[in-house]
Amino acid sequence: MTEAVAAASGEFTIGGDLTVRRLGYGTMQLTGDGVWGDPRDPDEAVRVLRRAVELGVNFIDTADAYGPFTADLLLKKALHPYADDLVIATKAGFARTGPNGWTPIGLPAYLRQQVELSLRHLGLERIDLLQLHRIDSNVPVADQIGELAQLQQEGKIRHIGLSQVSIDQVEEASKTATIVSVQNLYNLSQRDDEDLLGYAEKNNLGFIPWFPLATGELAKAGGPLAKIAQNHDATPSQLALAWLLRRSPVMLPIPGTSSVAHVEDNVNAAKVELTDDEFAQLTAAVG
Repeated sequence: MTEAVAAASGEFTIGGDLTVRRLGYGTMQLTGDGVWGDPRDPDEAVRVLRRAVELGVNFIDTADAYGPFTADLLLKKALHPYADDLVIATKAGFARTGPNGWTPIGLPAYLRQQVELSLRHLGLERIDLLQLHRIDSNVPVADQIGELAQLQQEGKIRHIGLSQVSIDQVEEASKTATIVSVQNLYNLSQRDDEDLLGYAEKNNLGFIPWFPLATGELAKAGGPLAKIAQNHDATPSQLALAWLLRRSPVMLPIPGTSSVAHVEDNVNAAKVELTDDEFAQLTAAVG
């Protein structure tokens, strides 16, 4: 299987000039336990990244906090020099205090340091999409976004996005810089941010759902995912991704894995076409 399967997911243009295939890949699982340190099999991590791109993925989401920097260094090892159409989105704004330790830090000097380190570790001169990983409640939003806007003016960032935010926070950040994307928890089973998704559609913002494969009870034998998956000779995970792709044209799922077999399975979700009835059945399955 060498064809660009991800192309079947369609395309979305981020910020008016970055066109990506909608089904991407997220790097968080390319680390050790607790998103800390090296993975158990670094060579497999490199193979996963190369296989994702071979299958047509050209949108990869990472973060300085993954490892920290472990995922970025693996990305560089696997794919540098990068293909012209490959878009790497990264994030800054968390300090890592140990396995599973995450502390938001939005001090302008810290954000600048992390962006500079990301450029070095990724081997880039400019980051296509830099997302504020979390808004730090102890620092004015204008100061946090303002520093990213300054880095943008310096040519080190192309576009600015936000992660795990409300509509009010997007609008507050938009007073300081143009925001082109949001990345929030969203999947078939967890849809608390429907209002933000609607806002993203209205304003043509990319909506990047993290944890896109959470299916829970829906994937159990006899459940709606399992039943419909049988009709398509597909897996429940593929159905969950197909539902996200069908849910909105601004949706950019980034399923992650540390296994080549799983990345192949995930990317093949791009070829699953749900009928109107199937989409409605899955949508109604979580009340």
